Amino acid sequence: MFLHILAHNLKYRVVHFSYCRSMETISRQFKNVLRAIMKVSKEYLKFHEYNLEGSVENKWRWFKNSIGALDGIHILVTVSAEDRPRYRNRKCDISTNVLGVCGPDLRFIYVLPGWEGSAGDSQVLRDALHRQNCLHIPNGNIMK
Repeated sequence: MFLHILAHNLKYRVVHFSYCRSMETISRQFKNVLRAIMKVSKEYLKFHEYNLEGSVENKWRWFKNSIGALDGIHILVTVSAEDRPRYRNRKCDISTNVLGVCGPDLRFIYVLPGWEGSAGDSQVLRDALHRQNCLHIPNGNIMK
């Protein structure tokens, strides 16, 4: 089920019909498998060192003191009827606002998911900078 959902970008409702299991069971088992994979990921996943070369290195030369780049994205979600107004974004979609920060090596260094779609980017960034597990920007560096 887990691989089927990931490989085909399926919703639990579709898997519910294919495997004849409740959506609650599918959700619970998906999360269990995901947690197990995250626990052993450092043992089985090998990250390669990334060296900037050619045109990519040329683009970053203008940002010598930069620690990376950040951007937000809206991901469509399904929420209860009473929560829909909070999650409705400016395009009238029901979404969650996610902030992602990548370093020059193109790896994620910070992700903040879970904000309502109606939240503005500045509000999400302000929250990222003031959380206990916050986005840390060293003195003298800039974020582009």
